[in-house]
Amino acid sequence: MSRDATSAMLERIEQDNVRFLRLQFTDLLGMPKNVAIPIKQAEKALTGGIGFDGSSIEGFVRIEESDMILKPDLSTYTLLPWQPEDYAEARFICDVYKASGRPFEGDPRYVLRRAMEDAAKDGFVFNTGPELEFFLFKMIDGRPTTRFQDVGGYFDLAPTDLAEDVRREIILALTEMGFEIEASHHEVAESQHEIDFKYSDALHTADNVITFKFAAKTIALMRGLHASFMAKPIHGICGSGMHTNCSLAKDGVNAFFDPDAPIQISETCLHFIGGLLKHARAITRLANPTINSYKRLVPGYEAPCYVSWSASNRSALVRVPAPRGNSTRVEFRSPDPTCNPYLAFAAMLAAGMDGVRNKIEPPNGVDKNIYQMTSAERGYAGIDTLPCDLYEAHQALLADDLICEALGPHVLEALTSVTNAEWDAYRTAVHPWELDRYLATY
Repeated sequence: MSRDATSAMLERIEQDNVRFLRLQFTDLLGMPKNVAIPIKQAEKALTGGIGFDGSSIEGFVRIEESDMILKPDLSTYTLLPWQPEDYAEARFICDVYKASGRPFEGDPRYVLRRAMEDAAKDGFVFNTGPELEFFLFKMIDGRPTTRFQDVGGYFDLAPTDLAEDVRREIILALTEMGFEIEASHHEVAESQHEIDFKYSDALHTADNVITFKFAAKTIALMRGLHASFMAKPIHGICGSGMHTNCSLAKDGVNAFFDPDAPIQISETCLHFIGGLLKHARAITRLANPTINSYKRLVPGYEAPCYVSWSASNRSALVRVPAPRGNSTRVEFRSPDPTCNPYLAFAAMLAAGMDGVRNKIEPPNGVDKNIYQMTSAERGYAGIDTLPCDLYEAHQALLADDLICEALGPHVLEALTSVTNAEWDAYRTAVHPWELDRYLATY
């Protein structure tokens, strides 16, 4: 970091009357963590970084190698708008380094950065634009519940209520933090909402996903509500997805658009789709990382279950939305908002670049409603299924050398430990469904 850049940032911090700085980073599970420092430590943080104990962070390092360093990314500086002006706080998103000064290979941000640098060797910039859905539930006695705050439906314009107020406040806060909000609306389920922000390069977008969830949870809590990004909090209604629109750009031009091609999508776009479909089962472990994620990936609730693509069909895993020109993009529909966006985007990019580099042709697009096809019809069409649970998804990941290489051995080993612990805890627990089903009978 240059002396001029550091001096300019210190002046900006002083002008903003900042009292505390939050140095934020993300653990393997996509949970934001931070070290808070008083403003007197700002110059030290910006020049040499701030040390912390990495052994206490999920998926980081062992206790005998725990000294790690947070180095702020100056481009991520922003004030936290919910803090009072006379007690201003700001945050930086940080990269994680080892004590030796080398980047930490288990830092999810580093994993995505490395994937983007690999794509840049072929001249490509990877852009993503996720659509995050979430619920606003009531808090009772200080604890989150699944009780609805409103009973609106898709695109409903309801009378002003607490949920509508909170959604508006979230948008205003995100705008102050530098987001360009494109749209917001009520989603299909009661108390379910969506806020869409403008696409950007994948690293910037992943930072924004973490910031989005942090801001939404904070502002909802201040209004007595709980913002839940759980994939399927309630049985029988739609879960929450994070459909991710993505594209490659080269020399500032959208590489997915070809005005002279059938449906105006380029060979690069088709091959990217081919790569996504080839590696889709492995990507699922990163895009859908919890036991609960797989309760969403079932027929009947607008979530994809089958490895397929279409130019318009929303029952397919991969969809090419109608806009063309610079807006030409591929929508990958399986991710949910519990995912670590850095790891999910890195896996998607590695898969897509495999398709582009090896000219992987996708199968024919599917125009039928895949949910209504029989298993025989799907088999005849060559339509595979996504993993049905976390354990199956992790086995698919371990069998995919390309995605494993994109993650690196440290992340892969840590994910395996997390999966085994999570699956064993779920597998051996006695769930309410079992009691309801069997207790009175046996």
